[in-house]
Amino acid sequence: MEIIRVKDAQAGGKKAFELIEAAINEGAGVLGLATGSTPETLYQEMIHSSRDYSEIVSINLDEYVGLSSEDSQSYRQFMNQHLFNEKPFKESFVPNGKAENLQAECTRYDQIIAEHPIDLQILGIGQNGHIGFNEPGTAFDSQTHLVDLTESTINANKRFFDKVEDVPTQALSMGIGSIMKAKKIILMAYGENKQAAIKGMIDGEVTEALPASVLQNHPNVVVIVDEAAAATL
Repeated sequence: MEIIRVKDAQAGGKKAFELIEAAINEGAGVLGLATGSTPETLYQEMIHSSRDYSEIVSINLDEYVGLSSEDSQSYRQFMNQHLFNEKPFKESFVPNGKAENLQAECTRYDQIIAEHPIDLQILGIGQNGHIGFNEPGTAFDSQTHLVDLTESTINANKRFFDKVEDVPTQALSMGIGSIMKAKKIILMAYGENKQAAIKGMIDGEVTEALPASVLQNHPNVVVIVDEAAAATL
């Protein structure tokens, strides 16, 4: 596990972009993408670059259950607004949170991942150590699945909604086993509130109680952290 310390999220976005550029130049054709505030500076770097992504496939980690792809709070719309509208990809896959049969949708998404093996996966990390929406207790061999979001995750996401009652309580998420199949993983974390999760992920035991700790078992992980998130390392 390689640890890269940066001054702030802006510098982290630049470093992550450099790593993505290197991977694409070496032949990477499938990127696993994440939503939330953490990767926003990376996506700004991608938008402002001269790179053409029209031959690259993207596969997103997750989507809220109950929100259509047109909903302004859906992760599909997040990706459109923060990346895809400016930099279209060859194909961009996001789980369908409005699928009538959610289990069938999980199976469909696993098939997409099988057909498009991820070369480079972008991750953030929750305060409780979740990656994707894989909350503490999620099995390390899990594939795409339906998740009941924890209270801490709902509270962390409520800032994006008018009121907490509007925050979805379930999501479809790529599983930990799915994430671990990526050839390379870049995890970014910024801010004091990520200190404990980062410390546990890097220096703690590998345990399903802290999902991100599984990354200790992956052969090619880069962790980009700012000074605040890395303070206790």
